[in-house]
Amino acid sequence: MAEKKLKKLSKKTTAAKDDVEKSAKSVMESANQIWLAGLGAFAKAQEEGGKIFDTLVKEGLALEGKTRKVSTTRVNEVRGAVEGTVAQVQARANESWDKLEQVFEERVARALGALGVPTATDVQELTKRVEELQKTVDDFNRGTSAPKPKAKAAAPKKAPVRKKAVRKTAAKKTVRKTAAKKAD
Repeated sequence: MAEKKLKKLSKKTTAAKDDVEKSAKSVMESANQIWLAGLGAFAKAQEEGGKIFDTLVKEGLALEGKTRKVSTTRVNEVRGAVEGTVAQVQARANESWDKLEQVFEERVARALGALGVPTATDVQELTKRVEELQKTVDDFNRGTSAPKPKAKAAAPKKAPVRKKAVRKTAAKKTVRKTAAKKAD
């Protein structure tokens, strides 16, 4: 009986060993298949990864080109608007400056007129008259009589008070010069 039990036990052990070996073999085969599947997936990913990368680069370039076009257009629009605004501001500033300058010149001219300061035109007229008078005096001193200076047409008067003051001053200077030359 003991033999029978041993045989049965031996058969069970052998069967268990066979089952273990089959299971181990099965596990080994499964592990090997998993490993091979992983290698295949890795190879496929490398293959398609390059293609995907290239595709992404192409799409990125296309997107960059579109973005540049849009941004360049927007920048040009903004630049045009800013330049237009700057031109308007400059024009307004120049107009304001010109008006301010004109007002300043008018006020200075009024102030100088009130003080009796002759204008540049007045000084030029007086200079011509003095030159004519000097020539007449020189001709008189040499003993020749020079033709009398021609009477000038009356110029429009801007500020009669100033011209009178200037004429009086010029006449006084002329009388002094004539008297000084006669004294010599």
